[in-house]
Amino acid sequence: MSFVSVAFFVFLPIVFAVYWLLGRHLRWQNLCLLVASYVFYGWWDWRFLILILITSLSSFASGLWLERTQHRKAVVASNIILNLGILGTFKYYDFFVENLQHLFLQVGYSLDVPTLRLILPVGISFYTFQSLSYTIDVYRGKLHATKDVVAFFAYIAFFPQLVAGPIERATHLLPQMLGARTFRYDEAVDGLRRMLWGFFKKMVVADNCAVAVNLIWENYAEADALTLIAGMLLFTFQIYGDFSGYSDIAIGVSKLFGIKLMENFRLPYFSRSIGEFWRRWHISLMTWFRDYLYIPLGGSRKGSARTMLNVFIVFLLSGLWHGANWTYVAWGGYNACLLTIGRWLGANQKSHQSDTPTWRSIPRIIFTFLLVAIGWIVFRSATLAEACDYLTRLFTTLPSFSLSGLQHGKVALLYCAMMLGVEWVQRDRLCPLQLEGLVVGRYQVVRWAIYYLVLFLVFFGRGEEQTFIYFQF
Repeated sequence: MSFVSVAFFVFLPIVFAVYWLLGRHLRWQNLCLLVASYVFYGWWDWRFLILILITSLSSFASGLWLERTQHRKAVVASNIILNLGILGTFKYYDFFVENLQHLFLQVGYSLDVPTLRLILPVGISFYTFQSLSYTIDVYRGKLHATKDVVAFFAYIAFFPQLVAGPIERATHLLPQMLGARTFRYDEAVDGLRRMLWGFFKKMVVADNCAVAVNLIWENYAEADALTLIAGMLLFTFQIYGDFSGYSDIAIGVSKLFGIKLMENFRLPYFSRSIGEFWRRWHISLMTWFRDYLYIPLGGSRKGSARTMLNVFIVFLLSGLWHGANWTYVAWGGYNACLLTIGRWLGANQKSHQSDTPTWRSIPRIIFTFLLVAIGWIVFRSATLAEACDYLTRLFTTLPSFSLSGLQHGKVALLYCAMMLGVEWVQRDRLCPLQLEGLVVGRYQVVRWAIYYLVLFLVFFGRGEEQTFIYFQF
């Protein structure tokens, strides 16, 4: 079930009403969330539920077993191998077999290994990493294994963030599943505002951009430089509006149920360095790799050469996490190179992580944005050859100063500018629609006028409905 479907707008009020009618019975609340989450996930294909059941059951059992056995390494290793094995089979088996066959053909041998052509379950990378965090944290002693099977299954399958994140940690979300929750009007209102802004970013910005992006990529071989630049910029905003919009909706929906999810984006396109960008973009994934891969590999504690190697390992695997395609691996390598160069130049200081960007930072913001946008060309391309061809034409073709055929693109760029302007003005807030404390926010009529304006744009300015980009990951 998609957040932007009619089914969801029927589903959500029903679940909300039933959930809070059970307000005094935590176990029944969790059971309500679990059933709702399985309905939400099974809406695409009920067979996907089998995999999430296996993942949930194996991780739950592993947690209990870890606290009862001396063979802890064997238990945690078995669970990791099982879950990564499922992920690898569905997502990467055909990719590696096809590449192995191609490699053998290059040396004159024919390798007859069948491919599986399996349907990729929606969100499998997200809930697999979420379940692994639980097992690893129990193994490390960061939390005790839960004996509440309903709460644990609800933690793995919690529907707002199940298929596209944020990737929650057991140390953050599971205690909320185990503790009493009460309805708070102010949190619910804040959640609705967050959802509204998320719908604007997805349906108005991302979906309008998608129409022009698809048109440009289909005809990039005949396009001039200005059109190629427009395609690059439009996809840069499309993926941001699409993915961060999903996270905003997920966070907002969770607040309706008295549950807080971690922030997944903090205005990444206002970053002043690549290092800062990766502290602001897809935070849940990057902190997952940091805590469960980068630091165990030695982090930055073992010299510059080892640090550089660790960075490349993390980003190459991060690229592969996004999909079974060499373009994702190349995109990860590109960002690893930028991070390494930035480290040498001293441009990645963490001092920029929490402070608010200023007007004086604009040149650095623009430069970082352009570096990121070039990387998104590789990410968006179907093959490495297509990415190289697009980039070559981008830097060698003369502009015609005509955007013929980009009728939708012009409107999309206007919406992108509107989104950036609002987020810049409200850059010290988690949601631009948090108007309290502002001059315009003093008057209820003004606040509601702004909300209705955004709602009007969602209904009448939306583009053609597009599947959320990160559903494929």
